[in-house]
Amino acid sequence: MWDGLSRLISYIDPYIQFPWVIQHVIDISIVAFVLYKLLLLIRETRAEQVLKGLAILLFATKLSELLQFNTIYWILKNTATVGVIALLIVFQPELRRALEQIGRGQLFDRLFLRDEKDPSLLINEVVRSVQNMARLKIGALIVIERKTGINEVIETGVRIDAELSSSLLENIFVVNTPLHDGAVIIRGDRIAAAGCFLPLTENNNISKQLGTRHRAALGISEISDALAIVVSEETGVISIAVNGKLTRYLDSKTLKEMLKKVYIREKEPRSFIPKKWRSRNEQ
Repeated sequence: MWDGLSRLISYIDPYIQFPWVIQHVIDISIVAFVLYKLLLLIRETRAEQVLKGLAILLFATKLSELLQFNTIYWILKNTATVGVIALLIVFQPELRRALEQIGRGQLFDRLFLRDEKDPSLLINEVVRSVQNMARLKIGALIVIERKTGINEVIETGVRIDAELSSSLLENIFVVNTPLHDGAVIIRGDRIAAAGCFLPLTENNNISKQLGTRHRAALGISEISDALAIVVSEETGVISIAVNGKLTRYLDSKTLKEMLKKVYIREKEPRSFIPKKWRSRNEQ
């Protein structure tokens, strides 16, 4: 009897342990997913180069220990004690960006548009105004607020809180008017403010041909999930900045496609740019 019971237990034991295997698989999968997202977050940023430098330093520390280079090992080991504070300072933009992306989740999501407005009507107004200004070579900078609030930017300009219309947008950017030099902020279905000052990008690798409007558009897209539309005053070229990337030489059709994805709250900002346009991005 005991032999039969022992054989039965040995037979079902793997199945009893099976839930624990699933638990470990889930645990490892979550860690791998988080690491993957962190790598995507720092890709093509200054943090990527910093991590490479840290990897070299760690390798040098271990190598100096194995080769018994005591002086070098002592210096590198003691330098690591202040490494945590240094990392927090260096990675401050990336940490802020990561926390903002967590806050943009569905749990904290807020309505992007008011129910009474049809998104297609708003998109048509923006595209129409941009198209007209590009044709007339009127410089413009339009920022569409999304999930990350940019009240600090709105406060730098003149509050308008007016219904969005192409006529009003075009009138704001007419040359020699008081508000034409700043940025217009669109919040939901309304123009929140005009004449706003935006932070300039810290990226030194962008083309020298790009002016202040393009640098400001990149700057606001780097610190938030806002989308910035630029019309060049010199060439009339339409550009769009999102997630720290600038896409140029857009036509009205492509611009409308991007705005549609914004107003239906697409989750990944990178997907706003069609593949056929990604090769034309300028850092």
